[in-house]
Amino acid sequence: MKPWIISLRLRTLPLAISVIAMGSVLAFRSGSFDWNIFFLACITTILLQILSNLANEYGDFEKGTDNKSRSGPIRSIQSGLISKNAMLRAVLICAILSLLSGLILLYFASDSMEMFITFLGLGILAIIGAIYYTTGKHAYGYRGLGDISVFLFFGLLGVLGSYYLYQKSISPEILLPATSMGLFSTAVLNVNNIRDIENDRNSGKITIPVRLGLNKAIHYHWILLLAAVMTSLVYTALTYSHPLQLVYLIIVPLLIRNVIGVRKFAGQSSLDPFLKQMVLTTLLYVFTFTLGIILGS
Repeated sequence: MKPWIISLRLRTLPLAISVIAMGSVLAFRSGSFDWNIFFLACITTILLQILSNLANEYGDFEKGTDNKSRSGPIRSIQSGLISKNAMLRAVLICAILSLLSGLILLYFASDSMEMFITFLGLGILAIIGAIYYTTGKHAYGYRGLGDISVFLFFGLLGVLGSYYLYQKSISPEILLPATSMGLFSTAVLNVNNIRDIENDRNSGKITIPVRLGLNKAIHYHWILLLAAVMTSLVYTALTYSHPLQLVYLIIVPLLIRNVIGVRKFAGQSSLDPFLKQMVLTTLLYVFTFTLGIILGS
């Protein structure tokens, strides 16, 4: 089981849960919440994240990107611990489970056929996006489009979609925390890609850091984190009612530490702890943002 646990990349799952938690707490603030929707949305999103992780490993191995030169944790197919065919079967099984979980979620959350069809389409799009990030001849993760995908699915679509499941409408100001989540999630991907920049360049995987170069990729990391904090502050200003709403600013020192670490260990396997830290900092951001809304209301 250990190779499969490694391939699931469990440390990425808090990020998936964070997206649903953000949409849920915003809906709670608007007066709508349902535990059934919350748990089913979390399960569906976790399955989609696992699907993406397994498909990414399959695709990177298929293209030769997972090799002895790459930094970071061991990859189970490349090391021979899991066969290529076994991983492909796991991807297909996980895609089916994601679809089934999404259908159950829509059964509880949908109040019209139009809503059901729309969200079913978005769910299928998410499954396709998870699979074709690194697989196939036209894998968009190899064309520098991974950041846009993460921003959309872990930001705008993830937060706005989960909010809509409760509220059945969208408030314009919700775009701000959704943008913050998208930017933080993109920063997680950016740390990963900065770590792997040399191997990705040599393997033909054109990520944003490969396109920008190492120094500009670090500046890009600064911009992502600064913009994420600023959009959160604008949302707080628009909805301000109590100083405790600003409690999420306790993550700022952690963000500064993350950028310093990324700059110091860029392109090295020793950067890996800062990838984990970025995921956990995003989770802490959602937790403190939620705390601020609850205590400040």
